[in-house]
Amino acid sequence: MEYLWLIIAVAVVLVGGIAGLVATRGRGRSTPTLDREGPPEVVAPADTETEAEPGVGDDAAVPRDTPTRTVEDADLPTIEAPAPVEKPESTASRLVRLRQRLARSQSPLGRGLLALLSRDVIDEDTWEEIEDILLTADVGVAPTQELVDRLRTRVKVEGSTGASVRDILREELVTLVDPTLDRALHVDRADGKPGVVLVVGVNGTGKTTTVGKLARVLVAEDKDVVLGAADTFRAAATEQLATWGERVGVPTVRGPEGSDPASVAFEAVKAGIEQEADVVLVDTAGRLQNKAGLMDELGKVKRVVEKQTPVSEVLLVLDATTGQNGMTQARVFGEVVDVTGIVLTKLDGSAKGGIVVAVQRELGVPVKLVGIGEGGDDLAPFDPEAFVDALLGAESA
Repeated sequence: MEYLWLIIAVAVVLVGGIAGLVATRGRGRSTPTLDREGPPEVVAPADTETEAEPGVGDDAAVPRDTPTRTVEDADLPTIEAPAPVEKPESTASRLVRLRQRLARSQSPLGRGLLALLSRDVIDEDTWEEIEDILLTADVGVAPTQELVDRLRTRVKVEGSTGASVRDILREELVTLVDPTLDRALHVDRADGKPGVVLVVGVNGTGKTTTVGKLARVLVAEDKDVVLGAADTFRAAATEQLATWGERVGVPTVRGPEGSDPASVAFEAVKAGIEQEADVVLVDTAGRLQNKAGLMDELGKVKRVVEKQTPVSEVLLVLDATTGQNGMTQARVFGEVVDVTGIVLTKLDGSAKGGIVVAVQRELGVPVKLVGIGEGGDDLAPFDPEAFVDALLGAESA
């Protein structure tokens, strides 16, 4: 009997020891913490034996010392989320905001004219001051003289007090800007092929940025767009345009630095046709070394593109703050390529809104788009009446 109790005591000690060992091993098998900012941490098992441990139940089939893994912690491939695609601002809200900015930046011109025309006595000195204001605002000599002559006549007949002066000035400025010009962008698909827009202008005017912003305008109108980075002599221009494309989810066709711009333009249009895009926007090189070289390059780009489909628009980008230098650029491009519309950039912070009139007179084509500010949506269709209201400090709805 004494031996029996001794055997029982030894058995109890052995069972307690085994239970303690199992508990210790269980605590050592905690799930590893994963660094969510990097790839999942893979813990190599220290022992791969599959010998069952007594008393563990179903866990006996788990390899010894293998950490418990959840589905989240499995060694799955890491999939990078695509960069978020921005939703461009609608044309309506963009116009409202741009009118407000125009009113703030351009109103000194309108206020100056209104103050002079509201004087009790408008003599020759006053008319000379009015001419000076208009010329300083880059309206141009001939348009300034026309406007002053019409104002003289109307003020003499209708008077120069209160609201009538404002009404007269507004009507004459609207007439000067010319609301009858066709300012629509003609980029609709034709014969199953996309509209093609060539964007031209010298470097520094905001040409590449304008192409990116125009892509946003068109995407906001639910159009499928392809960008062509044919300004191949500036690596920065290619990268900049690709970034604009990524932001609104449109593809950019580009070639190596220094490659043939016409070849890139051709491939962009080809891609647009294959992808059944609505519009292909082509950013061209902005070098202005000499007229002959510019003519050859732009002429070649247009000829090569038109082997596939006609060019719908040729938009000339001008910096509104450059005054007569901008007018010189406009003349050169007007002689080199068939410009169909003008984009005026950098109107913010400038009282030189008269360049709208001057450049339209110089080229005989309308200002179609105007840009104010550095934001992605700071580009909108040009509205003559809203522009004049802004000049006069009245924000139209």
